[in-house]
Amino acid sequence: MLFEDLDLDPCLLDSLKAMGHDKPTTIQQKTIPMGLEQRDILARAPTGTGKTASFLLPALQHLIDFPRRFSGQARVLVLTPTRELASQIHRYASHLATDLDLDISIITGGVPYGPQEEALKGNVDILVATPGRLMEYLDKGHFNAEEVEVFVIDEADRMLDMGFSSAVETLAIESVGRKQTMLFSATLEGSDVNRFSIQLLTNPIRIEAEAPRSEKAKIHQWIHIADDKQHKFAMLCHLLRQEDVTRTIVFVKTREAVANLEGLLQRENISCSFMRGDMEQKQRFQALGRFTKGEVNVLLATDVAARGIDVDDVSHVINFDMPRSADTYVHRIGRTARAGAKGTAISLVEAHDIRVVGKIERYIEQPLKRRYIKDLRPKNKEAKPPGKKKVTSTEKTFSKKNKKKKKK
Repeated sequence: MLFEDLDLDPCLLDSLKAMGHDKPTTIQQKTIPMGLEQRDILARAPTGTGKTASFLLPALQHLIDFPRRFSGQARVLVLTPTRELASQIHRYASHLATDLDLDISIITGGVPYGPQEEALKGNVDILVATPGRLMEYLDKGHFNAEEVEVFVIDEADRMLDMGFSSAVETLAIESVGRKQTMLFSATLEGSDVNRFSIQLLTNPIRIEAEAPRSEKAKIHQWIHIADDKQHKFAMLCHLLRQEDVTRTIVFVKTREAVANLEGLLQRENISCSFMRGDMEQKQRFQALGRFTKGEVNVLLATDVAARGIDVDDVSHVINFDMPRSADTYVHRIGRTARAGAKGTAISLVEAHDIRVVGKIERYIEQPLKRRYIKDLRPKNKEAKPPGKKKVTSTEKTFSKKNKKKKKK
């Protein structure tokens, strides 16, 4: 299938061609036709599969088909959990709408209020926003959601994780004129996402798009067993000095760990920038800008700070600290092998990480290969995942007595 096979306006096709997009991805093939029919959509799509165009193209086509007669507030509202992702969606929407006379605005925290308030006073066709800041404007009366016709919730699972559930529900209730709602999430299994979808969507089409095997194969994944933090850091330095490791995102668990690791790498003459959740927006954009422009080839980040990073030519993702969940692992490694390129994901695993390694292998349905670095082989054997706790005879007797008491 080609984009020309979809019922899209020639202006949109020209923009896609100028951006080098000829063939829709799996999620786009499944979602765009349903989106053009104005069906409510509940979609699961792994990161890096092209879901942004899946909701922007039907939304833009709607604005083309039904042009507004009078200026006013947003007709398309896209909510996203992080500032960086909002910025990328805003930029992508602006590229797609190059030949269209549309006003596309962005509202996020971490930036001055003045310019955003001025933007909301004028005409807005598409508004990309993070829920927290937009709720402030709703409460102050600077934003009115009554004219929203297409309501998009991107990365709903992360939105819920970050505590935005009530804000999103309020904005949905305020959007009394919405004709279509599209909810995208990396996972749909959680009860919270299902509850969310039941509340917000009407008779939705459910779409689940796995990355094709050809896409999965583009990310080479393996792990190195580490004896301790010092051993792990030595392996990290070795990896970052390899010629093929050209642009790397290194994930760590906490803000404090980011600062500590940045200092250690500087001592080893390995230049890097870093992103933490507590940074001002200007600092975050500066750090990402240095990485994007190639001023530094290593970016340290926590999961919260890195959500939504979309940088071309990231050759490697390195998990210096393992994530707490399997789906977070998938989000992390999705920062590489984007736009058809190949990539590598390497995890540095200590004994206490073995449990989550097993969860990840079951989740991605493939084993993670164990590899070793010459002169940095681990001295200890790989730890075994903890088994189920054995129940003693005393505990069994106690349990039986409790059951009898409850029956009485």
